[in-house]
Amino acid sequence: MSTLDHGRRGAALSRRALLASASAAGAFLSLDSALAGPAAAAAPSTTAVGPTTAASAPAVADQPTPPPISARTKQLAFVLSHEQFPIPDLLEFATSAERAGFDGLWTSDHIQPWQDNEGHAMMPWITLALLGTQTHGPFFGTGVTTPTFRYDPAVVAQAFATLGVLYPGRVFLGVGTGEALNELAASGQFARYQERHDRLAEAVDLIRQLWAGDHVSYAGQFYSTNNLRLYDVPSEPVPIYVAGNGPKSARLAGQIGDGWITTPANLATMELHDAFREGALAGGKNPDQLPILVEDFVVVGGEAEANEAATYWRFAPIGFKELLYMADPRAIQERAMAELPSPWDTWRDWTVSTDPLAHVQHIQGLWDAGATHVFVHSGNQDQLRMLDFYAHEVIPRLSR
Repeated sequence: MSTLDHGRRGAALSRRALLASASAAGAFLSLDSALAGPAAAAAPSTTAVGPTTAASAPAVADQPTPPPISARTKQLAFVLSHEQFPIPDLLEFATSAERAGFDGLWTSDHIQPWQDNEGHAMMPWITLALLGTQTHGPFFGTGVTTPTFRYDPAVVAQAFATLGVLYPGRVFLGVGTGEALNELAASGQFARYQERHDRLAEAVDLIRQLWAGDHVSYAGQFYSTNNLRLYDVPSEPVPIYVAGNGPKSARLAGQIGDGWITTPANLATMELHDAFREGALAGGKNPDQLPILVEDFVVVGGEAEANEAATYWRFAPIGFKELLYMADPRAIQERAMAELPSPWDTWRDWTVSTDPLAHVQHIQGLWDAGATHVFVHSGNQDQLRMLDFYAHEVIPRLSR
């Protein structure tokens, strides 16, 4: 048996175990109901005197409900990687993805790539603005923005309010607690997890208050405004989806977010599902009606294509653990290569195949395990070939 056969067999077994456990863990997630609208903004007031804590967040029934980015579950979206490609290429991929039948798009939001050899990191908000004019149907947003150190929450609020006005009903804001790679490198500031958790909760609260369109004087622990008003806000708030790869972040996603961004492995973890559900209930929301967005790596090809992709994404299996506090892409690349010497260590849990059914079955499995939106992250250097394969061989075979 070849190395690739071993890899495929191991990956298939891993995925089957993952999805089996996820199905049992996520039985409470109904994929038959329509995707409910995301949790809403804080109730508007002329002047806000301070932050709304996560614990005291008003119930969703007391708030206006923003429109969903999609009217149904089982959505398939495509990841645009600023780390690996410049904006002109990403726009070409986006239009090809729309023609292929993808429902949505997201852009990574980094000021540096994870690894030095990835070679790119252009400004993602410019990409988003262009996506609105160069595509017509797909929803789009960031996976993810960190509104805590290098971005002030008020600036994030203005940027995504503007996008929401320009492209109503199509835009979402993905947020997370961030990495030193972006925050420390650009601002000289970073913090341990608990502070980043608290900063994110406060930032989301401030963003939502500003989206109400009133003058806001905000006096939080980390952020403040003085009678600030955003004069152009969308008629309905942009949904905010929170990335969470641990129990505290998953709970925060449920409590303050309009949905949860996570990985296939986390989708299968009962502890994280429980935390997300508890957070949603604490925030006055029905967890069965909140979107779950999953980023999923794939390669259309065999061992050679997978090994090529692994050179750019070698850090991925350990990126949200040991590498989180490293600010230099060169050091991250060196450490990832040392800790994962074989390319197979990077792609062994990816879907690597030229068999359409392998891709179809994996996507269906993620939907069945509770994901409402699967964001396909292609490791292929030839993205157009991959998109053509999905257009003709994969998407037509999916059962919605």
